[in-house]
Order: sequence, then C-alpha cells, then structure tokens
Amino acid sequence: MSDDNTDQYLITEEPYYRTIGNEVALYEAAYDARMPVMLKGPTGCGKSRFVEYMAWKMKKPLITVACNEDMTASDLVGRFLLDINGTRWQDGPLTVAARVGAICYLDEIVEARQDTTVVIHPLTDHRRELPLEKKGELVKAHPDFQIVISYNPGYQSLMKDLKQSTKQRFGGMDFDYPSSEVEAEVVAHESGVDLETAGKLVQVAHRSRNLKGHGLDEGMSTRLLVYAAQLINKGIDVQDACQMALVTPLTDDQDMRDTLTAAVNTYF
Repeated sequence: MSDDNTDQYLITEEPYYRTIGNEVALYEAAYDARMPVMLKGPTGCGKSRFVEYMAWKMKKPLITVACNEDMTASDLVGRFLLDINGTRWQDGPLTVAARVGAICYLDEIVEARQDTTVVIHPLTDHRRELPLEKKGELVKAHPDFQIVISYNPGYQSLMKDLKQSTKQRFGGMDFDYPSSEVEAEVVAHESGVDLETAGKLVQVAHRSRNLKGHGLDEGMSTRLLVYAAQLINKGIDVQDACQMALVTPLTDDQDMRDTLTAAVNTYF
C-alpha cells in the first residue's frame, strides 16, 4: 500500500491527554521493542484517548476496532467479496494494520469471542506474521506494526476473560480514574465549564464509585462527567444535566437513582 493509504489513519491534531505518571515513557519503550501492550482499567477512564495521544505523539497510523461478541475472525482478518467482476479479497483492519505498519487498537477485546481473538496470536510473538488461510497468503508484519488491546477487568464474567495464552503475549499497563484535582482539570478542559463546577461533578462521581459492588456495576466515568459538564456549558440546568448524563445511563433501579440524585443535590 502507498503512503497515501496510511495518511487516513494518522491523527493530525493533538488529542488532549493529561499525563498521570510514567505511562508515556513506558509505552514508548514498549513500542520501541514492538511489544504488544494491554491496557486495563474501568470504562471511560482514558485508555482509548491515551492510545490516540501516543499514536499522534509518535506520528504512527492508528486503526481502532471496537470489539463485540458478533465479531468473527474474518471481520478482523478479511474475506472474499462478490462484485461485478467476480470475487475479490478485502483486507480486514488487522491485516491492513500489519501491512502498512499501523498501531492496531482492539478496544474492549474481551467482548470478542475467544475463537476470534486467537487470530492475533501469530502477530504477538517472535513470528510477527498473519496467515490468511482463505487466501493462501502469509502476511509478514511491517516493522512499525504493533497491537494494543484494552479491557475493563472489573466488569466481566468468567466467560468474558482473556485466556492466559493470550494475556501472556502482552505487556500490561493499569489505568484508573485520576486524582480529584486532575480529573476536574480534564473535565473543565474538555467541556468549557469552570474548575469549581468540574470539581463538584468529580465529587458526585466519587460517591457513585463508592457504590460499585453495592448496587452499581460501575461508577460514573470521566467520560460521563464530561457529558454532564458539556450540557451545563450549553445552559442546561445542573440537575437536569446530571440526571441525563450521570444518573439515567448508570442504572434503572429507582432506589439507586434516588441515591445518585441525592449525591448531585449534595454538591449542587
């Protein structure tokens, strides 16, 4: 493929990412070693934004795949398609990334079936190759190619966990929600609200995160806080904004909704 084809996968504008620790240096070292990387952390804590930021910083093309339980190996690798001239082969996103030297980011990989995820194995060890069995081709990965996967280890059943044979092909990085001050800074930056309002939203989120395992599967994510702040910035009443962005998406249980609404009223 020509360079023109890789340009569409380049991130041209710097994504906003607030560094928390040494994650940037760790990732750069892993990339230099072409080590496959696994990002673990709760929903909406910044894993995908981090990958986008690193792809931008290193000027590498990024191909993102949102994994789901209906995804087949052919969705990743490619398939034959029928057109007016007969059949033609269409590369899947994993194959494209391997050919052009992109970072292939498999988001929420545990949502994919285990028989689908095994297709990445030959690309995650010394072989760095991808057999296209239906096509009879062996794709040798471009020197710049890297696989990054992410998942939320706190929100899965035993049926939705990665096999050890998959996990042990990756270097792992833990992500979590940042400190209150940093999270408020992120919310304010992403939404345009003042720091005081952002700080109050973060306090509401902390209340909800304390309820994880006590009526809630997950607490409020940084992403949801940004949504609420964006609504507030558009002139929506704070209670209405929080109801729409923070309370309603999180639970259908009326008692739990009342608890979350009470938390909102405490700070606003």
